[in-house]
Amino acid sequence: MPVTAGNDPHPFGYVPLSEVASIEIALGPNQISRENGKRRVVVTANVRGRDLGSFVVELQEAVRNKVALPAGYWVEYGGTFEQLISASKRLQLVVPMALLLIFGLLYSLFRSTRDSLIVFSGVPLALTGGVLALALRDIPLSISAGVGFIALSGVAVLNGVVMVSFIRKLRDEGMPLDQAITEGAITRLRPVLMTALVASLGFVPMALNVGAGSEVQRPLATVVIGGIISSTLLTLLVLPGLYKWFTPARDLPAKQAL
Repeated sequence: MPVTAGNDPHPFGYVPLSEVASIEIALGPNQISRENGKRRVVVTANVRGRDLGSFVVELQEAVRNKVALPAGYWVEYGGTFEQLISASKRLQLVVPMALLLIFGLLYSLFRSTRDSLIVFSGVPLALTGGVLALALRDIPLSISAGVGFIALSGVAVLNGVVMVSFIRKLRDEGMPLDQAITEGAITRLRPVLMTALVASLGFVPMALNVGAGSEVQRPLATVVIGGIISSTLLTLLVLPGLYKWFTPARDLPAKQAL
């Protein structure tokens, strides 16, 4: 280390660096990150074999019970979990809006609250089948599964519309109620099964996928397949009974009353 005096550019001596500084090898952070003028330490982790939501909830409880943070320190959870929370809030608005829209379309088609509710009854049983399918496959409820429930609701209602529309047509032609229900259930058996098979078989490859993207595809496909099975049973077996149960005798068509 050269030392100069005044304006003399020529050094006249050297001082060892150890005389003015202490040099040693020690462990330390390779980077100090800051955000909003405060230090930030990022801890990353990849979650496998379970859903992200329950993992973070368990992690938050463990940190809260076992980690004593010094004054001025706090913990925030971000990344994919933050996106999960945002998507969950959106679904809390999208799902009710989708169901209300479906019911509104049904009412505009039938012009009858009773018939609209009978067809709409396929949605709860379809959702039940989707949840049961997730439980049987030990798949947690996720955002992709929620999207599957929305798609499933449309398919379940479609089968009900096919059945009830044909029964109403037969009754308008003067056919007795019991005969119209029986004829409608038998005649619309094939279209309902074809709709269910096409929709469910198309999701089988996604439900069996174990490669890249399976964490998104498997819940969605499992919900749709399980829900279609249960909603098809409702359409073929339960829906005709509901139609007869909630259709009073005074509501028969004029031709039949004569």
